[in-house]
Amino acid sequence: MIPIGFIDFGLKDLLETLVIALVLFYLYRWIRGTFAIQAALGLLFVILLNAGVSLLGFSTLNFMLRSVLDVGVLAVFIIFQPEIRKLLYNLGQNTSFDRFIGKAGSDTMINEVIEAVRNMAQTKTGALIVFARSSSLQDLVDVGIRLDAHINAELIQTIFQKDTPLHDGAIVIRNNRIVAASCYLPISQNPNISSVFGTRHRAAVGISETNNVFVVVVSEETGRISIAKNGALSSGLSIQKLRSEMEKALGEEKEEEVGFSSEKAELEMN
Repeated sequence: MIPIGFIDFGLKDLLETLVIALVLFYLYRWIRGTFAIQAALGLLFVILLNAGVSLLGFSTLNFMLRSVLDVGVLAVFIIFQPEIRKLLYNLGQNTSFDRFIGKAGSDTMINEVIEAVRNMAQTKTGALIVFARSSSLQDLVDVGIRLDAHINAELIQTIFQKDTPLHDGAIVIRNNRIVAASCYLPISQNPNISSVFGTRHRAAVGISETNNVFVVVVSEETGRISIAKNGALSSGLSIQKLRSEMEKALGEEKEEEVGFSSEKAELEMN
């Protein structure tokens, strides 16, 4: 124990302090750039105001503020509902892309999607393509239009043509197949998203905030290509950059499987 004034500060206290600091740091990173920051400041203001009212002896105001704080736990769950949902989603699944997709990381799938995106960008055909893990987004698939079709550039372009019934919403690609179309995604409430981006881009960010997905967006107004991952949006990508991002995000599983197969072959030879 190390005496600091009248406080005994030991190794256990140091570790506890470091844990609390890490929790606060990641909590800030978690809610940074969202409505939660303003809401947290508002709650802090109410707490400080209540403390000041108590010191001044204003009994009526103190009673009113205490009544507000008495339901603080319920208010936190209501106010921070999107952030809490995001945290629970992240805790309930593997958020790294190391084990993201198996078959969907194939070169054929990437080539077909790239070809479709290139043509849709040139014709300014709006598109929203979501790449999901093998067991995710089933709730969105169930309310969309089930397809279960091979990935094909012409099919993707046909789906997003304005005169087709399925052009609204997103298509979901899973296990190297287009499993559903016309899937409507949750809209992000992140205030930091630029006003130049419309509903399609906000939906891409929204689904990536709470799910381990990779999303490709083609703007209907400008033909600009964007991607969304982990709640972040990158816009203005070239076809070469898009291919690089897709190979990095969707091809890691394939590389791991190849490495595992090579190791297994060596063991069998030995």
